[in-house]
Amino acid sequence: MKAALIGLGMVAETHVRAIADAAGVTLAGVMSRDATRAQAFANRMASVIGTAPHVFPDLAAIAASDVDFVILCTPPDSRADIVATLVDAGKPILMEKPVERTAKAARAIVDICAAAGVPLGVVFQHRFRPDAMALHDLLASDGLGTLAAVQIDLPWWRPQSYYDEPGRGTYARDGGGVLITQAIHILDLALTFTGPVSRVQAMARTTALHRMEGEDFVTAGLDYASGAVGSLVATTASRPGGGDCITLHCANGSARLVHGRLTIDWADGTTENIGLSSETGGGADPMAFGHAWHQAAIEDFAAALRDGRNPTCTGAEALRVHVLIEAIIRSSTEGRAVEIAP
Repeated sequence: MKAALIGLGMVAETHVRAIADAAGVTLAGVMSRDATRAQAFANRMASVIGTAPHVFPDLAAIAASDVDFVILCTPPDSRADIVATLVDAGKPILMEKPVERTAKAARAIVDICAAAGVPLGVVFQHRFRPDAMALHDLLASDGLGTLAAVQIDLPWWRPQSYYDEPGRGTYARDGGGVLITQAIHILDLALTFTGPVSRVQAMARTTALHRMEGEDFVTAGLDYASGAVGSLVATTASRPGGGDCITLHCANGSARLVHGRLTIDWADGTTENIGLSSETGGGADPMAFGHAWHQAAIEDFAAALRDGRNPTCTGAEALRVHVLIEAIIRSSTEGRAVEIAP
């Protein structure tokens, strides 16, 4: 299948490398609002895929092309018009997170695609980590027993230079700070294990380590619909930056996911380790990670189109993490617990 790539920011090269290794997918071309930048990117990618990819002059050219789907990597503030054009052309869309800056705007994009019958997927690549899939299998078999408590930690670091980039960490372009830009991945992954959150009590702040509009530190208490309780700490002010971690404390043992490695401490005192630790981009270099998980997400989306099924993460499913993020921010702003409707 032929894929076009729109938006040539930090993660674009990761997608090109992922497509180069993906089974059954080729790169039909790339596009950016800046034609000079697009050509420079294409020339640089020749070393990755063997030849410089085609540069589409504009969105209309992609809409009129024979590409099978589009990978959208633009900032969230530019999504709506692009999606509308692609939907009119019937082009399936696989987009980088977040869907949009607010839950309302994200839902509008999901609704546009659904009304037109155009498949929409979201790149939550952490779902394809081998350790995460192993934990999914264990939970599906009820091997860990009843979930009692959850710990979600994202102790990342970003230098001020990261936020000095125009628009970075603003509400107008990004929709906020650490929650919607970094923690959205681990929150989405955690929700696949735990089910929905029903109530949050949170505090979101900007520390003295950064000059930025959005938040760089969040802590929250979580009540789950299942009856479990949990905690969240997410920050980009934790120098030098560490691996994200999800810990599930269950009746039969505790399972801990730490950037690629699953450790299970069983109630009988034995310990089991699955997977190998990997880079996650939690330190000063946000791109310090490989492309294998992105490759899996792209292959899954292409296979879903071929098989006539939903991708692993649909746009509609991605809305739940947007709703959770907004509830956390609202709780902090209003200084009270916030209920989340089922």
